[in-house]
Amino acid sequence: MSERHKPRTPREKYGEELRLRRIAVGLTQGELGNQVVCSPTLISHFEAGRRLPKPDDARQIDLALKTDGFFERWLKDLDNKYDVHFAAAAELEQQASLIQQFAITLVPGMLQTPDYARAVFAAYRPNHTAEELDDDVVIRTQRARILADPVKPEVWTLLDEAVLRRSIGGPQVMAEQLHRIADLAEVGRLRLHVVPYDVGAHALVQSLLTLMSFEDSAPVAYIEAFLIGQLLDDPALVSASQTAYSLALSDALSHQKSLALVRAAAEEHTHGQQ
Repeated sequence: MSERHKPRTPREKYGEELRLRRIAVGLTQGELGNQVVCSPTLISHFEAGRRLPKPDDARQIDLALKTDGFFERWLKDLDNKYDVHFAAAAELEQQASLIQQFAITLVPGMLQTPDYARAVFAAYRPNHTAEELDDDVVIRTQRARILADPVKPEVWTLLDEAVLRRSIGGPQVMAEQLHRIADLAEVGRLRLHVVPYDVGAHALVQSLLTLMSFEDSAPVAYIEAFLIGQLLDDPALVSASQTAYSLALSDALSHQKSLALVRAAAEEHTHGQQ
């Protein structure tokens, strides 16, 4: 393996070891997937270090590869700072070449300002400490690091107009949040579109959705509700999700009109006109 392709992170080392052990026993990704009861695509993600198996999957991998609990034990050392339902999606987010996100009520996590994120966390955690909120805010806002690269990943952000209108954290917090999104869109860091209220029903009116594409692997989709998230890698479901995104996008305003609407909404929050 060349220096450029050597595993770098603990997850990548985990995946590389899995790949080597699988090859050593003469199994293809599909054959291992059959024994673990998952898709070959998921095995591919494990081996690339983009995702970690769940404990039950790691147990089945050990049985299939006759590794005596090796992968299940190692998994316990790779603790994830994200909630269980989002952990896999967070790992993939760091590897994606294209992220297409749709939000129906809240600003997507990677775009949230600290004050906006704090207001979101505080709203559903009535018994919290300031320290707990601080930790959660840091974890969430750290996701914005992937935007530090001016080119990769390519990010499309599709928002229902409700995201602009619901006041989270108060007028000033909302104004700062919307100006941040507009700033990123204005410098070309993200493609911005808004589905206006007057569209009515649209293809994604029922769900948050994130699509992720990769340079060397199959695309995935992620959907989320309260304390629940599901990563989809079944090709039929991913294709259906991509179609729904395209349909909703076709109902949205242009990039320039969306940018103007977000700026205007920020000013309305500032002056109490919402």
